[in-house]
Amino acid sequence: MNILMKAWQTAQIDAFSVRKAVFIEGQGVPEALEIDEFDPKAIHALAYLDQQCIGTARLLIIDRHQAQIGRMAVLSPFRHQGVGGKILARLISLAKSQGIFTLVLHAQLTAIPFYEKHGFVAQGLVYDEAGIPHRNMMLISPK
Repeated sequence: MNILMKAWQTAQIDAFSVRKAVFIEGQGVPEALEIDEFDPKAIHALAYLDQQCIGTARLLIIDRHQAQIGRMAVLSPFRHQGVGGKILARLISLAKSQGIFTLVLHAQLTAIPFYEKHGFVAQGLVYDEAGIPHRNMMLISPK
């Protein structure tokens, strides 16, 4: 498996194909909500197995101290094989390399244990995002 970091212009076809399968087709997220104004501003991580994109996520730098991870998706046949963990580790490493040690994300409730394994801590109340219950999570990495 290979993980590539790309700008939206070169990531969008592969990233959207994974996000469409996972979020739109798999979870019923409206297609109009899946692509947003933050995609062109974010750095996208894409996991490839041979030539197939099997997972994706993005890192959006909020300011010089904080960034947000979002749109984490792995195709169903490739889940529970470490793909998501490798994508997440690459994004955390990228943030640290830019001097950013505080990361936030909006986690679906079912994904909270995954993020907790990687050091994220749930914060605040449960809320609805695109018809799916979420909670905010935060990771403060050692410098």
